Amino acid sequence: MPEPGAPLIVLGAGTPWDGVPGTDRRMAAELLRHARVLWVDPAFSVVTRHGLRQGTARRFGPSLDEPEPGLIRLRPVAPPLHTRRRVRPATRAVLRAQIDHALRRLGERPYAVIDSRMGRMLSGWEPGVRRILYGTDDFVGGAELMGGDPDEVRRDERASLDDADLVLAVSPTLADRWRGLGARDVRLLPNGVSPLPVAAPRESTLPRPVAGVVGQLSERIDITFLEALADADISLLLVGPRDPRWAPGRFEELVARPHVRWTDRQPYESLPGWFAQMDVGVTPYARSAFNRASFPLKTLEYLAAGLPAVSTDLPATRWLDTDLITIADGPAAFVDAVRRAAVPRPELVAARRAFAAGHSWQARGEVLAAALGLVPSRTEETPTWQS
Repeated sequence: MPEPGAPLIVLGAGTPWDGVPGTDRRMAAELLRHARVLWVDPAFSVVTRHGLRQGTARRFGPSLDEPEPGLIRLRPVAPPLHTRRRVRPATRAVLRAQIDHALRRLGERPYAVIDSRMGRMLSGWEPGVRRILYGTDDFVGGAELMGGDPDEVRRDERASLDDADLVLAVSPTLADRWRGLGARDVRLLPNGVSPLPVAAPRESTLPRPVAGVVGQLSERIDITFLEALADADISLLLVGPRDPRWAPGRFEELVARPHVRWTDRQPYESLPGWFAQMDVGVTPYARSAFNRASFPLKTLEYLAAGLPAVSTDLPATRWLDTDLITIADGPAAFVDAVRRAAVPRPELVAARRAFAAGHSWQARGEVLAAALGLVPSRTEETPTWQS
């Protein structure tokens, strides 16, 4: 909980506060140690059934509430067809007006504005307000995957980089690309991991060994690797929601096998129990620009659970620089790596957990707080916001 009088940070989030917790929500939770946060949900159209179902459009206007101390949530509304190219400038103007109205209600001037969704929300702030672009993914590389227009997102990226005082990138690849585009003050801020309690061993109905995947099942994953594991009589436990556009037909055939289980979406609190049923955690990401610029949360989560981790070759995994993660490319090599990793090595469990603890969200949050001047850096005696 932030102290009274702590600075206020506006955070444009990529997902609703009550959605699946992602990078932006976890960093917001860490920022609450040092600041108050005005969390801005993605806007929804006033005529969408989704918004009406959530009860957020009953007044056909934005709502403001405080789901936890120090965290104020703004649920904005947008005009109809708000994602269309011709309507998007009006959408941005309407969103900014709602943020300004929320700030007036709070009687506050923000200390900083963080845009974590490439929403062009960094322009037009008064002097002294820090403007931060937080790249939690390669938005350009993932535009088509997320149903966007790559050229339009590229223009958003250029405008956002020009407006930002500080640019935070989730991976070395993304940081290097943004430096190459001339962005000023680009810093690496990788994803982290939350401590996971040790779950009591739970008997699995799947034959051993069991390879597990946690997280969204989408085009980011190369289903060929999962099929190869199943073909090699390695059981699969798939924990997470599936994008229906991903591998139609092939996915249904995969999960129909007797030694493959798909749980669909599960609450985060239940993960330790699922991890306890796995012998190996796998990150079988496909070769794509989007994945090369990503920083998979799941790999660190496997280590935090004490599991061996096997991943396809990703720059972020190379950056972690640990032999606790086995890198394997190609289905055959991946299968061999999973078989070797599945051999129990109890002496490595503590080392895996300790490594993950060094990459905790709290540690990442302290890096962000120092970059924002909320806490002293090694060369500062007082936080910037107090000076």
